[in-house]
Amino acid sequence: MFLDEVRLRVKAGDGGRGCVSFRREKYVPRGGPDGGDGGRGGHVILRATPEYNTLAHLYHRHVVKASRGEHGRGSNQSGASGEDVVILVPCGTVVRDLETGEVLADLVSPGQEVVVARGGRGGRGNQHFATPSLQAPRFAEDGEQGEERLLQLELKLLADVGLVGLPNAGKSTLLSRISAARPKIADYPFTTLEPHLGVVRWGERSLVFADIPGLIAGASQGAGLGHRFLKHIERCRMLLHLVDLASPEPVAQQVATIRGELAAFDPSLLRRTTLLVGTKADALADPGKLEELASFARELALSFVVISAVTGSGLPTLLREVFQRVEQA
Repeated sequence: MFLDEVRLRVKAGDGGRGCVSFRREKYVPRGGPDGGDGGRGGHVILRATPEYNTLAHLYHRHVVKASRGEHGRGSNQSGASGEDVVILVPCGTVVRDLETGEVLADLVSPGQEVVVARGGRGGRGNQHFATPSLQAPRFAEDGEQGEERLLQLELKLLADVGLVGLPNAGKSTLLSRISAARPKIADYPFTTLEPHLGVVRWGERSLVFADIPGLIAGASQGAGLGHRFLKHIERCRMLLHLVDLASPEPVAQQVATIRGELAAFDPSLLRRTTLLVGTKADALADPGKLEELASFARELALSFVVISAVTGSGLPTLLREVFQRVEQA
């Protein structure tokens, strides 16, 4: 199951209490205070790892608690700190405090981590409160409470190249031909209901391609789960905008719909390196579609490639162009 958003309540451990104690050695009749400090409560830490590519492992884990620190003991013995809890999340996870809206971290690199809830400080033992006028303090500090937060974890896929286009534009078929990914393929809209990643190799080099589910008009306002899909495009270094040449819908209309939704979601996406890709050349019935694609590409100052993922026509040209452009991006 692909899951890119979860809510998680985290509670750090409370600090241990300081100890009230006095020395009781046989030959020290007036021993002073020797109460130890309480231990620090455990932290809750999020750490990015390439082991996961979804947040599904946290779906049923609604609350995460760290252990409290141990209480102080006599003979100046401090309590042990509570054990930290480390939660592994996929690279590309944005961590947000749901109550304040503050972005706490954007974990993009393996091993990158953030403390999302700090354990409470341990209380001081009575040895710290001895003064010339109060030589036998009979009190100590309580430990501080650990932080508690309600988090929103949001995964944004890390990919070099994003495949965008209207439903049934041929994105999944293309990804299945150029990589080992096996997304669901069928001749009807919205076959793909979740993003798929595939590693594409060209010589000694490799890039990660993301098949973004088909966008429709109104996607930037949430139509067709648009927000959930569009966010995965934000990190892509390059976009392949697929246009169905076998569709009765005009090329200009297909392209304008997608570019309009990208601009409404994040205007900077239109400045991303983009290549127009005319798909399903094997099923092309109207040769005028090719001229229409070329004309529209010139109007937008974009390069274009015509391919057939079924026959493999144009795929070497496409990959050569993509790998060159990503290196320059």
